[in-house]
Amino acid sequence: MTKEQVQFYRENNYIKLKNVFDKEIIFKYNSIISEQVSKMTKDDIPLEEKDTYGKAFQQLFNLWTKNDEISELVLDRRLAAIASRLMEVEGVRIYHDQALFKQAGGGITPWHADQYYWPLNSDKTITAWIPLQETPLSMGPLEFSAGSQAIQEGRDLEIGDDSEAKIQERLRVTDFNHIIEPFDIGEVSFHSGWIFHRAGANETDQTRKVMTVIFMDKDMKAIKPQNQGQQKDLETWLPGVQVGETASSKINPVVYP
Repeated sequence: MTKEQVQFYRENNYIKLKNVFDKEIIFKYNSIISEQVSKMTKDDIPLEEKDTYGKAFQQLFNLWTKNDEISELVLDRRLAAIASRLMEVEGVRIYHDQALFKQAGGGITPWHADQYYWPLNSDKTITAWIPLQETPLSMGPLEFSAGSQAIQEGRDLEIGDDSEAKIQERLRVTDFNHIIEPFDIGEVSFHSGWIFHRAGANETDQTRKVMTVIFMDKDMKAIKPQNQGQQKDLETWLPGVQVGETASSKINPVVYP
């Protein structure tokens, strides 16, 4: 990491980094993660019958606890070191991972901020968004409103039609740059929990496959849930952790240093 990259992230709360992984690694994990997603998927509802959130992607969690090869990727120290450096913290632990597979013909991912769902006491959170193939604009790559972590309005909205409309209207009257760019193979983006982001529809005939890893400051503490989503997250991703305690359950290991 360069000082310029860290400064860019500090100001914009997102960054895209090319060549984080070799294409052979991406091809390997495309196959491994696709197989694991297939094993875990129980969704048989037709795409056209789903709501906006359901059309956005298939979402599966904590694959690293079910597959040793995926665990090697999620617990990769180099990936965690990048996250730590960008957040300017001494170390990071895992919050959880997610596979986000946007089906062929899948709809938009509405504007939202991830940390709406997280019962965590600081903004020292970061998501590594790892496409498992080249991702052109027609596939619906991740989009960012650079610097929008400064906006308070919209933080109380869960992801859906309402967040798409209201956050889009709020961002329309700001000077924040709306970043819409394709992803090369091996390119990875990192974004904070409070930056507003979205993704377009998948207009291709192929599934847009993405693996994500959410890191948090190793000293992060749990807070009293502010909504139902945070209550569910506290119970699911921080099992046994009490309000005010360090977020260090058995599924939140420190991965760097």
